[in-house]
Parts: sequence; C-alpha cells; structure tokens
Amino acid sequence: MKRNFILIAVMVFSSLVAHAQKMGYVNLQEIYVQLPEIKQANSDLDVMKDMFKKKGEEMVRQLQIKYQEFQQKQAKGELSPIEAEKQANDLKAEEQKIMEFDQTSQKTMVSKSEELLAPIHEKVEKAIKDVAAENQFLYIFDSSQGLVLYADSTANVTSLVKAKLGIKE
Repeated sequence: MKRNFILIAVMVFSSLVAHAQKMGYVNLQEIYVQLPEIKQANSDLDVMKDMFKKKGEEMVRQLQIKYQEFQQKQAKGELSPIEAEKQANDLKAEEQKIMEFDQTSQKTMVSKSEELLAPIHEKVEKAIKDVAAENQFLYIFDSSQGLVLYADSTANVTSLVKAKLGIKE
C-alpha cells in the first residue's frame, strides 16, 4: 500500500514538473520587421543620418576649397612663412572640427536610436511576458537568434505575440 502511494506520488509529481516546464519560442526579427513603430523609427533615423551626412560633406567640401586656395597662394608665393603657418594651422583646426562633428553625430545617432527603440523593445517584451503568463510558459526563446536548435512548431508563440501587439498576420 505504501509502495503504491509512493508510485502515485511520483507519477503526480512528474506530471506537475513536466507541465511546469512548458516552453515556447518566438521569432523577434519577424515581429520587429512588421511593427509600424520600427518602420517610423528607422525612417526618423534615416532622415537624421542624411542630415548629418550632408552637413559633413559640406564641411569637407569647404575644407577642400580652402586647402586648394592655400596651395595656390603658396605656389604663387603670396604667403609669408608666418602667414602660411597660420593658415596651415587654421586648416588643421578645421579638419579637427570635422572629425569632432563626425564623432558627435555618431554618438547622437546612437542616442536617438536608443531613445526611439527602447519603448518599442519594452512593448514587445511586455507582450511576450503577457503571452507567457496567459499560456503558462516557463520559458520563451528567440528563434531568430539561433538559440533554438530544435522546437516543435506547436511551441511557436510568434502569432500570439503579434496578436497581442495588434499585428495582423
């Protein structure tokens, strides 16, 4: 009798453990590609990138013009050694400004990207957590990162997360 009780207890415990370890996977890349917020954020970032690129190109163009003028004056002997050194230093300073502009614009792009994408990531993360809670998943993996080596297609919760985010299939 005691042996049967232990056997039944082990079977019940095993079924509870197996049920408690329900896992699923989601393709985050597929979800992000379809989110309108991502498309808008990427569009905003592209506009900003183009603006920085145009300004940088204009700065380089202006520096090239000044450098050519400097070389012409120097070739014609129109500059004293002191004046030539001063203009060369001015050109180096301007070149430094261009490099600083490039670094600043890159930092600004990263900052703006984080600012625009953080709320979207939070929204997707919340949807995944909600789907996990509603469907009693203990784990949900991202299949787009190659973290899932094998998964039964019935464990794919991408469509549930999309529905939670309002993305139509």
